[in-house]
Amino acid sequence: MSPTESVPYTAESHRPPCGRFAPSPSGRMHLGNLYTALAAWLCAKSQGGTFLLRMEDLDSLRCPRSFADLILSDLEWLGLSWDNGTVPYQSERASIYTYYFDRLRQDGHLYPCFCSRAQLHVADAPHASDGRFVYAGTCRSLTPAEAAERARRRSPAWRLRLPAEDLTFTDGHYGPQRYNLATDWGDIIVRRSDGVFAYQLAVTIDDGLQGVSQVVRGGDLLSSAAPQLYLSRLLGFRPPSYLHLPLLVAPDGSRLAKREKACDTGFLRSLCDSPEPLLGYLAWLLGQLDKPEPLRAQELLPFFDAKKIPARDIVVPGDYWEKLQRKMG
Repeated sequence: MSPTESVPYTAESHRPPCGRFAPSPSGRMHLGNLYTALAAWLCAKSQGGTFLLRMEDLDSLRCPRSFADLILSDLEWLGLSWDNGTVPYQSERASIYTYYFDRLRQDGHLYPCFCSRAQLHVADAPHASDGRFVYAGTCRSLTPAEAAERARRRSPAWRLRLPAEDLTFTDGHYGPQRYNLATDWGDIIVRRSDGVFAYQLAVTIDDGLQGVSQVVRGGDLLSSAAPQLYLSRLLGFRPPSYLHLPLLVAPDGSRLAKREKACDTGFLRSLCDSPEPLLGYLAWLLGQLDKPEPLRAQELLPFFDAKKIPARDIVVPGDYWEKLQRKMG
């Protein structure tokens, strides 16, 4: 049975671009999420394109609908409207992911993995430069009989076989990139042992089916483009272009996190009678203004230039941080 959606991706339909913002509603958005949402919205809208929104709530236990509702409210308050009307939730798309999972499995691209978390972390395996675990392929060569025997005792996760192939692409901000799928990533999980589909598979399917041609997101996901491009090829989707943003960091170099109240959107909204001061501040962080000044999102469109986005991670100025800390009491 095929999914209910078709692939609308044609060369003509992606000029102008189709961008998207796909937050995980595991908490209230923070300053870095707002910065990413604004950048993605500006990149699409400044070129006369469309801007889509979806909720990446694959693990519905960690992503209650109440947080998704807050995200919708915050984006509306900022004036970052989306063009797809009803927002899709990944937690409601399991039948679509199952269709493509079954295709990959039937074509021999997947295999069951019975390794426990403890076994994974004591395995003699290489590690990526960012500390990400690279699977050693422990279960890759199991025979059907061996896999069936282990399945009697333990439900498997399912992994995608990634070849020892160099995958190259040009990022819109960081330029030419090269990753070896085998050594930089290893065989990735596409479905967990509890049946929940993994991010890499779901995001690739969703971008393909929604016709997304331009992905703007944080630089911490730069390397993820490699397995997603490979999956796009296997599934027959035309891959999007990528532009990865430098991250916002605190003065001590640490990444902004949802748990920090000074970054929380609810707290930020309590400081502003309207969204214009916050939008102007975000635009300044993105290199679009010489100094922060109140502006509406629409007012940024005529002069937005992605080439002005700073080259390196952006330190949220200490005086701003101290001001927020004082207001927190």
